[in-house]
Order: sequence, then structure tokens, then C-alpha cells
Amino acid sequence: MNKIIFSSLMIFALIAVPVANAQFGAPAYQKSTHLIIDELNNIEAKHVIDFSNDPVMVNLFEGAIIESITVTNEDGKELEFAISGMSDYGAVTIFTADENTIIKYNLKNMFRQSDNLLTLNIGYPGTFGILFSEKTDQIFLNNQLIQFGDKKGISINYGGYVNVEYYSEIPKIIQEVQWKEDKFNVEIITDSKIDKFNFDQESKSISFQVNEKNKFVTIIMSEELLGGPYVVLLDDEKISFNKGIKDENYILLNIKPQSTGEITIIGTTVIPEFSMFLPLIMGFLIILTVPFMKKFSLH
Repeated sequence: MNKIIFSSLMIFALIAVPVANAQFGAPAYQKSTHLIIDELNNIEAKHVIDFSNDPVMVNLFEGAIIESITVTNEDGKELEFAISGMSDYGAVTIFTADENTIIKYNLKNMFRQSDNLLTLNIGYPGTFGILFSEKTDQIFLNNQLIQFGDKKGISINYGGYVNVEYYSEIPKIIQEVQWKEDKFNVEIITDSKIDKFNFDQESKSISFQVNEKNKFVTIIMSEELLGGPYVVLLDDEKISFNKGIKDENYILLNIKPQSTGEITIIGTTVIPEFSMFLPLIMGFLIILTVPFMKKFSLH
């Protein structure tokens, strides 16, 4: 009887003082931890923890909305829990979890927005994933461009803070390049204004003017038009870039110029003026023809 009363009082005390700094329970084993971002950029956190007969504790993400926290088992049954430390990051204590337990809650608006670019700086002390909506095709993770393709999320192994950026609406500029009968589209994705686009077949280069600094600029083009390896210049000074594969035979170059100026992308291969095999074919025909002419020379 005393154990029941003592347990009841402890549970009541923990529930009645949800913002207490004391934390109760051993760290839970988390089978998965995810942030889920919908099309309106709302963020939901979801923790799935393994069963335990003893009280366990789960750290929350920064910005958790206390009123939205739910704790259920796999069948949707609500479980008793306590909340502590919400003045900091906060934690949830589950008293008994005889099967997998699911913790869900919403985060306050964690995004910063500059023009069309959304920025999320967030972290967690353990491995976690971020899932994005279907309309998000690419993100910048710590300034590195990531193309999703069939996948719609990332995993941050062992935790830590990450800086995630992506466009709310992708700002795409399409420049058409024509070489004889062939036409090629060069896509430029950026919030920066682009001027003076030019493709120079002789110098094996593409150039354009960027009019804003510290803006991502992503170029997507056919390797048939301009093949690598590549060098990227800003006003004749070499700058760093990231390269990726968009689709078969299409490459993607990403830069973030620190100042305005002319961007020049130089490749090592480009559409030839005429077929590179034509001189070989002509030479081969000459070799075959000379002996033939000697054999049937006129007298």
C-alpha cells in the first residue's frame, strides 16, 4: 500500500510541476528520432523509443511547444508522462513503457527567411533525421548542395548542430544555348539577379554576371555542352564550388560568391567545330586509296 501511495505522489508531483529542472529516469533507447517538415514548413518531432519497465527520459528538441506533446504506445493508447526543464531544451519522462512508445510534438517557428531562402539551424545530442515535403527537391546542408531524387530526407549521425537551407519556391532561370542545329538549356537556380549570360565555344566557357553577394548559385547543364573537369572564376580569381550529378549526362555546379562580379565556368571539353573523327576517316581512306591507284595507274 505504501508503495502505491508513494508512486502516486511521485507521479502527481512530476506532473504538477512540468517546468521543474530536475530530471527523472535513465536516458531512453531511441529507435528513431525525426523532424518532419510539411509543405507549409511546420515542424513536427517524433521519437520512437524501446520498451522499458523502468522510468526513462527523452530529451526534446529546442523550441518544443509544451501543449502539443503527446505520448502513446503503438496502439495509440495515451501514457502517463512528466515534463521537465522547459526553460532550457526540456525532457519527457515516461514512467512505464511495456512496448514501443511514440512521443510527438510541434516546434515553434524555427526558420529564418531571407528573400526566398529558408534557413533552419537545429541540433540534437543523438542521431536524428529530417524529412522534407515532396515539393522540396534540394537543400543546402552546411553550404553543401544535396539533391534528393527519390529520397526525401537526411540523417545526422551522432547528432550535433546543422544548418539547413532551401528555397520556398525554386527561383529558376533557363538560358538556351544553340550550336548549329543543336539546342541546350542551361538552368541557373538562384535568388541573385543574373545578367550578361554568354556561352563561348572557342574558350570552352560559360559566363554571367551576379549582382548580389553571398547568394547560392546553382548551374545545371549537359556535359555534352561543356564537360569537366571545371574551373570556376569570380572576376578572374578562382573560387570553390561543389559538383553533383543531376540526371544522366547532366551535371550540377554550386557556388556561393562572396562578392558581386562576373562568374566564368571553364571546362576542358566542349562541342567540337566538326567531328573529331573526320580527319581520322579521311586519313584512313587515303591510306587505302594510294595502293589501289598505283595498281590501276594509267599508262
